Amino acid sequence: MDRPAFTLGIEEEYLIVDRETLDLVREPEQAFVDDCTKRLGDQVTGEFLQCQVEVGTKPHGRVADAVDELIGLRAGVAEVAERYGYAPIAASTHPFARWRDQQRTQKDRYADLRDAIGQPVQRMLACGMHIHAGIEDDDMRIDLMNQVAYFLPHLLSLSCSSPFWEGEDTGLASYRLAVFDAMPRTGTPDFMESHAAYRRLVDSLVSAGCIEDATKIWWDIRPSDKFPTLEQRITDICSNVRDTAAIAALYQCLLAYLYRLRSRNQRWRVYPATLIGENRWRGQRYGATGQLLDLGRGTLTPFSALVEELIELVSDEAEMLGCVPELLHLREIARRGTSADRQRRVHKEQIDAGAGKDAAMAAVVADLVAQYTES
Repeated sequence: MDRPAFTLGIEEEYLIVDRETLDLVREPEQAFVDDCTKRLGDQVTGEFLQCQVEVGTKPHGRVADAVDELIGLRAGVAEVAERYGYAPIAASTHPFARWRDQQRTQKDRYADLRDAIGQPVQRMLACGMHIHAGIEDDDMRIDLMNQVAYFLPHLLSLSCSSPFWEGEDTGLASYRLAVFDAMPRTGTPDFMESHAAYRRLVDSLVSAGCIEDATKIWWDIRPSDKFPTLEQRITDICSNVRDTAAIAALYQCLLAYLYRLRSRNQRWRVYPATLIGENRWRGQRYGATGQLLDLGRGTLTPFSALVEELIELVSDEAEMLGCVPELLHLREIARRGTSADRQRRVHKEQIDAGAGKDAAMAAVVADLVAQYTES
């Protein structure tokens, strides 16, 4: 069997804020949306809420190339937004905006979602980062999905950017996941014996009238229904694009490593969903500064130590795929924390300096605006 391409495509969702108030722009001018499309073509789209936009790169073999394109897409959205007094931020929740104040994008498919799911989808004032990896063979895509699920909490821990919700500290590093988990068909995917078994599951839901197609299955990782890719969806969006690059490199390298095991008639052990779920929760709660279960040893282990093990585990793949610098940036994330940690630091500094609650939250948003184009 031919080796998969492991090409990468990165999708990011941004929130659009008013440069003066730093609150979300509830109803951006239609000209803003049109100008984004003129600037970036079909690589930028609207989202469920009018205050959101999504961009997506083309497939790339090298992480550096995908991230270079992503930097260009970020810059394009920022340039257009500035003309209208707006600014994009890359954070999975806005620190103080209220979901009830937001306006839904007027499209039939979004209206259908609201009718089918109710308030949980209306509360989806949350943005994510999805990474597609090219795996052409259907059964291999399913096999690697089963195995890489072990590492999804690690990817989440590296990405957290949603500690605040409606002006309050949630105590979580990724509150986005708490919002998203109110939706149906989310979380860790079922173990699948084959692609045929996956299709039977999808067909059962479709034939019963539960869903229209597989795009309505929103697992943390899933086979794309549009492309021959394996799409990880567990991660928050990273405020700093260098963190995005590190996570993309780790995801690509892990899949290549698991393929190498498979080519030797070996495999990563598949653990019970409850244990994966425990690590998912710990990543959601603590991000990169906590501990995860090392399921092989059965012990809680500092995340910084797990990062070192991950780098060693996939070092050969990183050399082969040309993403060693990006992979090594994982150490920097483990050292200084994620966007969630930085947001909390900015907030605390403002409070300690005598700022009021509203001013402190606004300072967090201002810092996110500044981070958006840092590279």
